[in-house]
Amino acid sequence: MAEAAGNAYPVGAVITRREIVDALRDEGMFFSSAGGAPASAIAGSTVLDVIRDEGLMENAAVVGEHLRRRLADLAQQHPLIGAVHGRGLYLGVELVRNRGTLEPADRETAWVCERLLELGVIMQATSERQNVKKVKPPLVLTIAEADGFVDALGRALNELVLRANVGSEEAN
Repeated sequence: MAEAAGNAYPVGAVITRREIVDALRDEGMFFSSAGGAPASAIAGSTVLDVIRDEGLMENAAVVGEHLRRRLADLAQQHPLIGAVHGRGLYLGVELVRNRGTLEPADRETAWVCERLLELGVIMQATSERQNVKKVKPPLVLTIAEADGFVDALGRALNELVLRANVGSEEAN
């Protein structure tokens, strides 16, 4: 991880298991260009203190679970949502044209991203199929802000359905 570890200050961190670190050390295969700068270490340490002192991990768990439930409810209303992946505040909303075949809804995802931008939400498509919306808000996200995001996503999906229905009626 990088920027988030220092709250936008240049800090890098590697989180892994001990046996992987030992193997990298023994093989001499790990390199970090930002290894050990004192100011970066202070920034990283301060960020960890704030996370602890302000209860941001607990907030991520509570708000993340609320967000996941709201997205799961939205998926019940919109077959275009094939799955909601992830945990805490790091989630992915996968859009598919068909839940059986899991055909990626890449064009629809691009349209929803553009509409969300108009509604004040910055999202972009991700994954090799460009049909997943990566949700990774700041740890200070509130339940009200999470609800605002889900409401905007619901509005965009409703508008997409209306556009598709109007298009199919015009074709007939």
